[in-house]
Amino acid sequence: MFEEGEQKEIFSKVLRAGRRTYFFDVRETKAGDYYLTITESKKFTNDDGTFYFKKHKIYIYKEDFNEFKDLLAETITFIFNEKGEEVISERHQKDYNPNIEVKEEEEEKEE
Repeated sequence: MFEEGEQKEIFSKVLRAGRRTYFFDVRETKAGDYYLTITESKKFTNDDGTFYFKKHKIYIYKEDFNEFKDLLAETITFIFNEKGEEVISERHQKDYNPNIEVKEEEEEKEE
């Protein structure tokens, strides 16, 4: 997920979840420190059969890592305690496809 004006990727992981793909990218600041970008990319299809991706990105800097990690863990625990780990929403179950083709990641990286 390299975009103009951003620093080079140092480390990257990808999570595919149906039509959604999440990119976890470590980048380097101009000062030489690392930060994290999390990008959600969702594939949409036009009426003519062509497709495009909508992307949303957040930046998390090292000084916020511990609090971010703690709040994320607390929030996930709350959701699991309140609603369990089973997915309830049919819409999200429909979006989830563990057998999605690897070539979609390559198409997204080209965009």
